Formats: sequence, structure tokens, C-alpha cells
Amino acid sequence: MAFTLYSLIQTAILCINAVAVLHEERFLSKFGWGVDQGVGGFGDDPGVKAQILTLIRSVRTVMRVPLIIVNAACIVLLLLFG
Repeated sequence: MAFTLYSLIQTAILCINAVAVLHEERFLSKFGWGVDQGVGGFGDDPGVKAQILTLIRSVRTVMRVPLIIVNAACIVLLLLFG
């Protein structure tokens, strides 16, 4: 397998898929990264943990439909061109 732009794009899609399927109650709460974790007060700077949780939530919210479309396009490309 050659190191191409398509393999880089496919790697990025796989990583975004991995973040999108993380479930807070089933998986993340076991490690202390649940829904109620990382909540700070008003005016407090959010820590790294809170920022990562916000990133995970936003990826799941915003990227749901685009990920379905991009995954379908990648599957079609792999079926057509191997």
C-alpha cells in the first residue's frame, strides 16, 4: 500500500469515525469522562478534559450526516477502484 493522499484522507475519516462512535454513558463514564464530568463554573477556564469532551460532543453532533455521506463515497470508491 502506497502512502498517498487518499490513504491520508481515509485515515482522517477513520479517526473521526472513532471519535463519533464513543458513547458517554457506556464507554467514557467508565474512565471518569462522563456527561457530568468537566463542568466548571462561570468565568473559569475549562481544562483539557472539558475541552476534549466538548470536542467529542461537537464531532458527534455536527459530523453525523457528513460522515454518513463521506463514508458512503469512500465505500463506493473502494468498490470501483479497489
